[in-house]
Amino acid sequence: MPNVANLYFKTAILFFILGILMGLQMAISGEHNVIGPHAHANLLGWVTMALFGGYLALNPAKAESRFALLQFWIYAGGVVVMVPSLYLLYLGYAFMEPLVAASSLVVLVGALMFAAIIFGKVPVTGRLSGKAPV
Repeated sequence: MPNVANLYFKTAILFFILGILMGLQMAISGEHNVIGPHAHANLLGWVTMALFGGYLALNPAKAESRFALLQFWIYAGGVVVMVPSLYLLYLGYAFMEPLVAASSLVVLVGALMFAAIIFGKVPVTGRLSGKAPV
């Protein structure tokens, strides 16, 4: 499996566990005030990253590009910042709003980059393996 696909699956499972923990916290406390961050952790973290990883695992030539690895770090970094800052925002820490906004834009850039991977020719940029593109 390509390295970037593996990175996506590993990151996705961490968000899956985080989403479960957030759901348990809400169920145990009876307070469902962080349902938004819970949904973002599950959908942008677990589901989307698993889908990205699956696509890249099925398209190894695209997964081996530097662009794909850069896209992973941008998208994952955005989600890693967005989820906890959104969680704190939902808990009433209004000063987190600019960080939520900025990380949301980073996630958007990562999503657009993934669209470029899907619609682009193989590879988007030079391959990490140093082999000539097919």
